[in-house]
Amino acid sequence: MSQTGYFRAIITVMRKELRDFARDRRTFLLTLLTAPLLYPLLFLGMNKLTNLRAETQLEKDLSIPVEGMARAPNLVAFLASRGINATEAPADIEGLIRSQQQDLALVIDKDFAADWHAGKPAKVEIVADTTRRTGDVQIARVRNVLNEYGQSVGALRLLARGVNPMVAAPVNVGTRDLATAEAKRGIFLSVVLPLVLMLFAFIGGSHLAMDTTAGERERQSLEPLLATPAARGALVSGKMLAAVVLGLASMLLILVSFKVSASIGGGAARSLDVSFAAMGKLLVILLPLVLIGTALLTCLSASSKSMKEAQSHMVWLMLLPMLPGYALMAYPLKDTQLWQYAVPFLSQNQMLVKVTRGEMPSATQWGVYLAASAALAVVLWAVAVWRYRQERLAIAG
Repeated sequence: MSQTGYFRAIITVMRKELRDFARDRRTFLLTLLTAPLLYPLLFLGMNKLTNLRAETQLEKDLSIPVEGMARAPNLVAFLASRGINATEAPADIEGLIRSQQQDLALVIDKDFAADWHAGKPAKVEIVADTTRRTGDVQIARVRNVLNEYGQSVGALRLLARGVNPMVAAPVNVGTRDLATAEAKRGIFLSVVLPLVLMLFAFIGGSHLAMDTTAGERERQSLEPLLATPAARGALVSGKMLAAVVLGLASMLLILVSFKVSASIGGGAARSLDVSFAAMGKLLVILLPLVLIGTALLTCLSASSKSMKEAQSHMVWLMLLPMLPGYALMAYPLKDTQLWQYAVPFLSQNQMLVKVTRGEMPSATQWGVYLAASAALAVVLWAVAVWRYRQERLAIAG
C-alpha cells in the first residue's frame, strides 16, 4: 500500500468510527459533556468551601470551652480581645472532643496562679484530637494567640526589672518569600487541576477506544474490517485517532469550562491565570497523555474477548494518574531533575504544576517530556498493531 493510500485508510477508518459512535447520541453526549459539566461544580464547590472555611474559622469570633477560667482572668480577657471567647468547660470535655461535639478546649492548670506569681512558666493545655482536620485552623489560631500572650507578658516582666526585652530575642528571624504572585494564586489550582485534567485526558476517549476493538469483536463486526486490504497499522491508527479526537474535544471543553468557572468564581478563583496562552500550554502538556491513554486502552481492548472484560481494566487504569499526586504528598520532589519528565504521569503532574505556578518549563524539560511521551505512545501503538495482526483477534469470545 502506498503512503497516500495508507493515510487515506487512516482517515477513512477514523471517520467511520466517529460516525458510528455519534449515532448513539446519548452515549456520545455523555462521553463528551460529562467532565466539562462536572468540573465547574467541583471547582466552584471547592472554592466556595475554601472561602467559607476562611470566613468561619479565621475571621469570625471563636467560642471555646475553658476549664479553670477563674484561675487566669487576664488570659481570658486577652483571648477575648483577639476574638476568642471563653466559656466554662463541661465536666466531660474530653468525651465531647472525641465525639466531635467540640473541636478543642483549654485547660488552665490548678497551679497557674502560684506559678504565675512565682515567675515560673504557668501551664495551659490545648486539648484536641490532632488526627481530625476539622479543628486544625482553630487549634493554630488559639496556639498563636497564646504564644502572643506569653511573649507580651515576658516582655513586661523584663521591663519591670529594667531589662530591655530585646535581650531575650538575640536573633531576629524573618522570611523572604520568593514565590511569585502567580505561584501563590495557583496553590489551590495546582492541587485540584492536575489530578482532574490528567484523569480525564487519560480516559477521555476510553469508551470509544474500547468499543472500536473489544465492542466490535464482541459484535463480530471486526472480522469484515480485518478482511479489507487496508494495512493493520492503518486500521489501528484510524481507530486510535478517532478516540484521540474525542478525547481532545472533551479536553478543550474542560479547559473552556475551567476558564468560565474561574471567571465567575469568587475569592482566589478570580486571581487564577485563565488566559488563552495558559490554556494552550495545558493542552500541549495533556496531548501526549491522551495519546498514551488511547494506545494503552487499544492494547488492552485487543486482548479482551468482550466489552465487559475491557471495561474491567478501568478500575486500575483510573488509579494511574492519581499515583504521582499521592506519592508527592508523602515525599515531595524538586522538579529540577530531568528524569522526572521521562516518567509517565509524574512528568505530566510536574509540568502541570509548573504552568499553574506561572512558571515556564525549560526547553530541555519540554524536550525530555515530549520525547519520552512520544516514545511510549509509539511502543503502545506498535503493540496494538502486533495484536491486530494476530488472526485470532477476529474470533469473538
